[in-house]
Amino acid sequence: MSNIVLLCPGQGAQAVGMAKAWCDASPKARAVLDEADRIFGAGPDGRSLSDIAFNGPQETLNRTDLSQPALFTAAVACYHALPDELRALQIRAVAGLSLGEYTALHLAGAFTFEDGLRLVMRRGQLMQQAAESSKGGMVALIGADEAQANDVCARATAEGGVLVPANFNAPGQIVLSGSIEACDRAVAVSGDVGVRATKLQVAGAFHSPLMQPAAEKMGDVLAKVAISPLRAEVWSNVTARPHDSSDAQLLRQLLVEQLVSPVRWSQSCVGLLAAMAADGSRGSAAFHELAPGSVLKGLMRRIDKTCEVIPHDAP
Repeated sequence: MSNIVLLCPGQGAQAVGMAKAWCDASPKARAVLDEADRIFGAGPDGRSLSDIAFNGPQETLNRTDLSQPALFTAAVACYHALPDELRALQIRAVAGLSLGEYTALHLAGAFTFEDGLRLVMRRGQLMQQAAESSKGGMVALIGADEAQANDVCARATAEGGVLVPANFNAPGQIVLSGSIEACDRAVAVSGDVGVRATKLQVAGAFHSPLMQPAAEKMGDVLAKVAISPLRAEVWSNVTARPHDSSDAQLLRQLLVEQLVSPVRWSQSCVGLLAAMAADGSRGSAAFHELAPGSVLKGLMRRIDKTCEVIPHDAP
C-alpha cells in the first residue's frame, strides 16, 4: 500500500477503557494522554481526563462535555502509537464523523493538539448547555432514504416543533434531531412512510437548529484559534467535499455550520471513494479507523462493501 486514509470516530464511540491498551503499550500514546490531562485539568470530582476515559463509569463518560475531549485524545494517541511504517505512508485523505472532523483537521495540521483539545472541550460544553436548555432528542430511522426522512420530519412537525435530518450515516441509516414532542411524533408516523423509527438515548438535539446558541458561541471560540493550511485532504461533514486547504475563514464557518447542519458521512465516503477511483489511488490505499471502537468500519460496510476498513481499537 502506498498511502492511507484515516477515519476518526465521533460521539457514540466512547467506551470505558478507551485508549488504555494503547497507553500501556506505547510511550507515545501515554505522552498524548499526559498532555491532555495537563490541558484538561480537573474534571468532575477532581478527576483527570484519562481517569474518566479508563475507568468511567459509562454514564459519566457519555456526558457530551467529557466524551468529546476523551474521544479526540484517544484517536490522536492511537495515531501516534501506530507502527512507524504505517505512519510513514502518505495520507491520501482524513475524514471524521462530527466531533471526529476536529481530530481529522488536527492530524492534517490545521491546529495544534492543545488548540484542538481546547476547541473540543469548549464545543462539548456548549453543546451540553444547548441540550440542557432546549429539551431535544434524536430518532434513528431504519430503512429510510433522504426523501422519506424529510417526509417523516414534515409529518412530525405539522403541529409544531422542530425536526430535521441530522446524520446520514449509511444507506438506510438516517438520524433525525429536534424537539422532544416532534421526536415522539416521528416514532408514531414513521410506519406511514414505510420505515422504522427508534428514539436514541442522547443528551439533546445535536446537528439541529436547537444547537444555534452553541454555534454562535463556537464561532467566537474558533475566531481566536490560529488555523494553518492543511497538509492532507480533509472531508467536510457539511458539504461532503474536501475542505479548501488554504481558506481558514471558510473552514471556521463550516465548523460552526456543522453544529446545526446534517452530518453527511455517507455522502462524504461515497465522494471520497469516487475521487480515489478517478485519480487511481483507490487500489493502493488502505483505510484505517483510529481508536476507539469500529463504528466507522461498520458504516463503511453498508456504504461500500468493497472497502475494507482496519480498526485500531487496541494495539
